[in-house]
Amino acid sequence: MSSASETYAGGFGGPGLLDRERIIARPGFNRWLVPPAALAIHLCIGMAYGFSVFWLPLSRAIPGEPLAACSELTLVSALFTTECNWRVADLGWIYTLFFVLLGSSAALWGGWLERVGPRKAGLVSAICWCGGIAIAAFGVMTHQLWLMWVGAGVIGGIGLGLGYISPVSTLIKWFPDRRGMATGMAIMGFGGGAMIGAPLADMLMTHFKTETSVGVWQTFFVMAAIYLGFMLCGAFGYRIPPAGWRPEGWNPPAASQKTMITTRHVHLKNAHKTKQFWLIWAVLCLNVSAGIGVIGMASPMLQEIFGGRLIGLPDLTFTQLDDSQKTAIAAIAAGFAGLLSLFNIGGRFFWASLSDRIGRKNTYYTFFILGIALYALAPSAAHMGSQVLFVAIFCIILSMYGGGFATIPAYLADIFGTQFVGAIHGRLLTAWATAGIIGPVVVNYIREFQINAGIPREQVYDFTMYILCGMLALGLVANAFVKPLSEKWFMSEAEVAALQAKNAAAQQSERSGSFGIGKGGLDGKALLAWAAVGLPILWGVWITLQKTAALFQ
Repeated sequence: MSSASETYAGGFGGPGLLDRERIIARPGFNRWLVPPAALAIHLCIGMAYGFSVFWLPLSRAIPGEPLAACSELTLVSALFTTECNWRVADLGWIYTLFFVLLGSSAALWGGWLERVGPRKAGLVSAICWCGGIAIAAFGVMTHQLWLMWVGAGVIGGIGLGLGYISPVSTLIKWFPDRRGMATGMAIMGFGGGAMIGAPLADMLMTHFKTETSVGVWQTFFVMAAIYLGFMLCGAFGYRIPPAGWRPEGWNPPAASQKTMITTRHVHLKNAHKTKQFWLIWAVLCLNVSAGIGVIGMASPMLQEIFGGRLIGLPDLTFTQLDDSQKTAIAAIAAGFAGLLSLFNIGGRFFWASLSDRIGRKNTYYTFFILGIALYALAPSAAHMGSQVLFVAIFCIILSMYGGGFATIPAYLADIFGTQFVGAIHGRLLTAWATAGIIGPVVVNYIREFQINAGIPREQVYDFTMYILCGMLALGLVANAFVKPLSEKWFMSEAEVAALQAKNAAAQQSERSGSFGIGKGGLDGKALLAWAAVGLPILWGVWITLQKTAALFQ
């Protein structure tokens, strides 16, 4: 910042409220206050997974729509029409924009985040995500789809990317002794955002619904306000440790082939030049491609495979059911999707924490080897008519899908060091954007091909499962080739010191030690912070379990 802006922000030329120098922790700070701050942001932006709850209400936003005049609606005309209801497919592009912009913004501004710190990035994320939802609300009010695309999809998508990576390097630096657990706690929130936000949105739409309004724009405004409050608390709750800080009594483990944990650092400008970066990119892309295709087709997959068995009519296939019976199995399939969501969330914490014990490479070996076995077993479970086994298989698969997201930041920190891990993670998230195209395309198009070829509905997913096994096998090979970096890629101690010396407060803290910082467990302040994020999570879990109960009745 210029000296004038510093004077304005800081009062007397000192660091401004948002500057990195301002958020360096002081003696007495409890590091267990940082994960709730990260969760506060991730639980809000995680609602991106649940935005489909708005599609059907928005497709009926105009009562008594003149259907004849709207039958020739194209995607371009749908962006500007004020007379015709939007199609779900047109609205669904917002979902695509979310994850394209998430990966793009994380890659573009990851380096900026490392320079300015997580507080400023968290604030920008809050403004973009909540502001984008508010702009989308105006789009609903004026019935302008392009305004929803720009607001929620583009501006909101930028907020997603910055919010997603904002806590990564911070948590890894606070928990060098538990890297996987720390990132798992935060990224668990992204998976859980829809579990809380979707039922909340449904309740709000029901409350605001009238004869002339489906209640969506009002819901957007209320949720934007709620999310803004939570995300601001999270952003201003961030603190970073001084350079050289480490937990009291902890010493970095010696580098070994088993753990591959380096104590040195690779510069952001060099990370993508290494083959290790692209191998880990492939590891994430292939693991996510397999899982994300299943998530997108979870509900129809269960319905088409088991058909009448879901409601006690084992002799009826899906195509033989009447409309009321299809409605009944759709409700059960919704419970299946909710259960998968719960395992997606839990897997983020479980597998990332386990990786602290067995190593990141071994964790991904587990994902790929166990995943191949489970995907190969799924068709047999379907042909046996074993609903419980089928559900159990995909619950484990989705736990590993979530675990892959949560483990990857720690994997990167092990290989590339912690100095630029947030920015490197941002660039790696382009693998997610790629997987978001590959996974659904493979599952959806193979399904359509099989149906057109006359394959019975209950068998159309068999070949798909074997294709997904092949993807995981490629991921297994890529993971096997990940090795420690050669000496030439690491920065010298002088280069690292020069980077850290740019922060005057950090320069005074060069020597290693705890400095009385980071101590304390779940004291009163920490318990209050955890309760603020934990109670909404528990509420979301309770709602999900209620919906899931129908699956086993």
